[in-house]
Amino acid sequence: MTNLTHIWPFFIVANLKTSVSFYVDKLGFEIRYIGPDDDPYWAIVGRDNISIMLKAITPDVKPIPNHTRHEWAPWDAYISTAEPDNLFDEYRSNDVSFSKSIHNNSDNLRGFEIEDADGYVLFFGRPNL
Repeated sequence: MTNLTHIWPFFIVANLKTSVSFYVDKLGFEIRYIGPDDDPYWAIVGRDNISIMLKAITPDVKPIPNHTRHEWAPWDAYISTAEPDNLFDEYRSNDVSFSKSIHNNSDNLRGFEIEDADGYVLFFGRPNL
């Protein structure tokens, strides 16, 4: 039997330090890996059971969030949370800016959207029960 346990989005970022700082300082993630030691260009940040890989490639390779390619694909990551209202309140107290506040959307999901330092849109939510 196959047991899939995690998926880690992989985001190309413009500046690793700025990106890591956003996830750690604003969203309460921790650095799980950053390297290489002499000149870091990629990192894994995470919170609870989720992780996101961040990598600065070269100055000419820019982030391309989904919403810049088509309006019908606004999210770059869906992050499931049991209590989106509580997480929204936590992030609001950290002065996080929201693309969309807590709401019930047309897909019957309850949650909110945040745009990270590179323009990637993260939806934190759950099915509206």
